[in-house]
Amino acid sequence: MTDASTYTPPKVWKWNTELGGQWAKTNRPIAGPTHDKALPLGKHPLQLYSLATPNGVKVTIMLEELLALGKTGAEYDAYLINIGEGDQFSSGFVEVNPNSKIPALLDRSTSPPTRVFESGAILLYLAEKFDAFVPKDPAPRAECMSWLFWLMGSAPYLGGGFGHFYTYAPTKIEYCIDRFAMETKRQLDVLDRNLSSRRYLCGDDYNIADMATYPWYGGLVLNNIYEAQEFLDVASYTHVVRWANEIQTRPAVQRGRRVNKTWGPEDEQVPNRHSASDLD
Repeated sequence: MTDASTYTPPKVWKWNTELGGQWAKTNRPIAGPTHDKALPLGKHPLQLYSLATPNGVKVTIMLEELLALGKTGAEYDAYLINIGEGDQFSSGFVEVNPNSKIPALLDRSTSPPTRVFESGAILLYLAEKFDAFVPKDPAPRAECMSWLFWLMGSAPYLGGGFGHFYTYAPTKIEYCIDRFAMETKRQLDVLDRNLSSRRYLCGDDYNIADMATYPWYGGLVLNNIYEAQEFLDVASYTHVVRWANEIQTRPAVQRGRRVNKTWGPEDEQVPNRHSASDLD
């Protein structure tokens, strides 16, 4: 390992607003809104406020899969939240998600309306509301919940850990990249070993655990998020690649990946979604 300058933490940490790199202006040590702005409301009971990052795509995949099952009550309006511009700090968004992270869901079919934040919680809420994509029997349900919570605990090491230090950090720090690359590869190995004897994460049935995990780890091995396919040797995780390829061919997944997207080929971008025709 190369030499690094010695850093001694101060007795009391203070926010250095000059640090942080590309996403510096979206990070701060306090919560709450920065400006007053109401959220838009569409005609459907389900209102989604999101962006097509892996966490946002989890939910749009779920909604499109529910609609593909004929669950008409899952029709939704999806509004773009531009995190680079600080939309997540508006007063309206903070009312729905006090943590100021996408995605956030408002269900107006209940009285009063139900807010749901954190992507895993939204998936579980929708699965239970529409009685789909989550097992009912105790043992399969426990397996599904275990993989869902595995993803929620593991993905921050991939995104905020490896992805940040490898791709976005203003300074490349060998220790940080090495530490999080090691953990990301360990996680890929966990998935690969599990998928060596299973079609999906929990067995033969596709469920919310797959929908939660695919945008992160499927995105890593197939779509080269963080431009790290070669660095992490993702092709060696053959069972993860096979699983991700199968999920990515699903029409609902292909639709869900386009919602609230503002980059890439123009025909793949659907910044706001209000009906199925927006995805035609």
